[in-house]
Amino acid sequence: MRIIMRIGDPMQPIFDSKARKKATNVTINSDLLARAREVGINLSATLERALAEQLRQRRSAEWLKENRGAIDGYNADVEARGVFSDGLRGF
Repeated sequence: MRIIMRIGDPMQPIFDSKARKKATNVTINSDLLARAREVGINLSATLERALAEQLRQRRSAEWLKENRGAIDGYNADVEARGVFSDGLRGF
């Protein structure tokens, strides 16, 4: 049995960074906002990075959930039969 699993191209962006910007309203803690502004944090860029990371994490969790059966099957096969290189390795 041979199972090939791919999560996807890690170099492929999670979203279109060239898409137009859209104004939105968010509600955040006023003290946090004041302190972020004091030190010059770019709120839009910070929010985009945080959202992209959340999206990556959610997609990764979704992929893992969808492929759990195949992963478990592959691991069971390796445990029972070993890997193809077991007889070739010198370490």
